[in-house]
Amino acid sequence: MSTAAELQVEHHAAGDVPAARKELLAVHVDARAELLDQPFYSADRFWERFERYIEQPGFELVTGTVNDRLVGYAFGSTLPPGSTWWSDVEGADAEFAAETGSRTFAFREILVRKAFQHRGYAHRLHDELLARRGEERAALLVRSDNPARLLYRRWGWTQVGFSQPF
Repeated sequence: MSTAAELQVEHHAAGDVPAARKELLAVHVDARAELLDQPFYSADRFWERFERYIEQPGFELVTGTVNDRLVGYAFGSTLPPGSTWWSDVEGADAEFAAETGSRTFAFREILVRKAFQHRGYAHRLHDELLARRGEERAALLVRSDNPARLLYRRWGWTQVGFSQPF
């Protein structure tokens, strides 16, 4: 049974992010605990990426709180014209890969504290982040070993190709 109804959701612009750094990092560390020994997932590297993302046009952050505690969030931004997002994706032809600055929303990350997972919160944050977007499509990258791939398919995502970005 989902308890997502108790989740309080808020939308935030890029300017809200720096003040929430400590809380946002705490969620990242909790949600990605088993990956933190890998340099890409370290808290410092995550925050470096996050700071670059908030500078991008169309950035939006959706946070979820339960009893005034931040339990999860999702964020993304619009791909800029000429983006190389698709350059390494097998099966993406030139027309498909063309970005205009308003065509594709890059769904960058979704994180939920471990104690609050499997309650429907991630799905709610996902839907909230995408609901108010004006782009014609959204895209996300998912590790091939990530069990969340099955969730994304149930939530309506389709695989368009394969990429090994790093």
